[in-house]
Amino acid sequence: MKVSQGDPRPQIMSNKQIHTVRAAKKTRIKNKGYFLLLMPPLIVFIIGMIIPLFMGIYNSFTDWDGISLTKNWVGISNYIEIFKDDIFLKAFKFTFLFMIFNTIIQNVSALFLAVILDSSMKAKNLYRVIIFSPVLLSPILVGQIWTKMYGDILPSLNDLLGTNISFSLFSSPDTVLSGLLIANNWQWIGYWMLIYLAGLQAIPKELYEASTVDGGNWWQKFYHITIPMLGPSITICTIGIATGSLKVFELIVASTNGGPGDASQSLIMYIFNSAFTSQRASYASAMSVIFLIVLLIFAFIQLKVLRKREVEL
Repeated sequence: MKVSQGDPRPQIMSNKQIHTVRAAKKTRIKNKGYFLLLMPPLIVFIIGMIIPLFMGIYNSFTDWDGISLTKNWVGISNYIEIFKDDIFLKAFKFTFLFMIFNTIIQNVSALFLAVILDSSMKAKNLYRVIIFSPVLLSPILVGQIWTKMYGDILPSLNDLLGTNISFSLFSSPDTVLSGLLIANNWQWIGYWMLIYLAGLQAIPKELYEASTVDGGNWWQKFYHITIPMLGPSITICTIGIATGSLKVFELIVASTNGGPGDASQSLIMYIFNSAFTSQRASYASAMSVIFLIVLLIFAFIQLKVLRKREVEL
């Protein structure tokens, strides 16, 4: 029952109006519940991500060493110094070369293995487990394993085979990139293979049957059916591999430690060394800001290009 102001006569609400009021009240209560559930992770995100981000941006315009309480404003001098820093430019080049080769090799290899293991071959589940198992190891352990492989295990094959092949890939500036790519791909190909496997198993079999009826061969089925239908999987894998490659750190620390010389020093490693070894936290913050901008631009371009290709296919 509802009484309007200025009208002494009571007005009776219809069942539809009562239902609407109750539904609106339930929605408000539900929205408040969602907001309360969202608050804890939102607070953690703000404290753990947003505040440090703005603090890092501010520190990049100072001369803070990471320890003292005093910070002097130096403007953009840190950013100017970055582009005159030969080690930074060398680390930038190494990181992007690692990313480009890693993205190509892992995508092609993972897709190739997924296609093979999606067939009716025997013991395919065992092969999937074997290929995926290195993912469960930490990058630190992977780095140590391949240091041992290149240093002791593989060179011992020369004695067995009577050859003189150099397996010391981590000891030369010309081969250290190849050695790190082998180690990284050995660990992560199985992870991306499973994503491609999931995409392959989601493709309707009727499409292949229709292509067979039309006289399509294996390559025509792969190019005109498999690749277009794997568009979302290709996008996920390409962006995931690329961004992960740009952030490589633990593998290098455990294997080459940036050597020989500075030949394998990545951007993340150089930022870490500048902040904690050289005690130049402000300079490291400036490099981190530049790296974050480059990473966001690169991911955005990749996403736009790959999404556009998905629509075209």
